[in-house]
Amino acid sequence: MATTQPETRVVYTEKLGPSIGMWILIVIAAASTALMVLPVWKAGTIILPVISFVLLAWWLRSLGISIIVTEQQLFVGDAHIDRRFVVDATGYDAEGARTARGTGLDARAFLMLRPWAKSAVRIDIHDETDPTPYWLVSSKRPMELAAALKP
Repeated sequence: MATTQPETRVVYTEKLGPSIGMWILIVIAAASTALMVLPVWKAGTIILPVISFVLLAWWLRSLGISIIVTEQQLFVGDAHIDRRFVVDATGYDAEGARTARGTGLDARAFLMLRPWAKSAVRIDIHDETDPTPYWLVSSKRPMELAAALKP
């Protein structure tokens, strides 16, 4: 007989995808490939930008992350941790996150940062078997995420 985990309620969820500005940049980058091949390959001015856009869009989309907090787990992208190891969470605005990513950063910290999200959450971890002191995670709603993680 198989044992199943009891279902846990989702407390918080957030999708952190690329900003409009990032999408505009890849459109410009893909379009600029037409100028590069124009002198040597007329058909390439249509084909190459389309292929470039598809590849760049696929890459940019892969950079997005999901943040899911349940009653027992925290999932950030492909990483996850039991909530019992989370001892505190602090939300940072843009200025606080900049300091946390720079001079306030511990080299042992787990980072899941995205350049288009200026705010972040510091999630303090206490696990005897793991030297990681905290996770620093980009978030569009850092105060809500921090509140959802409070023990």
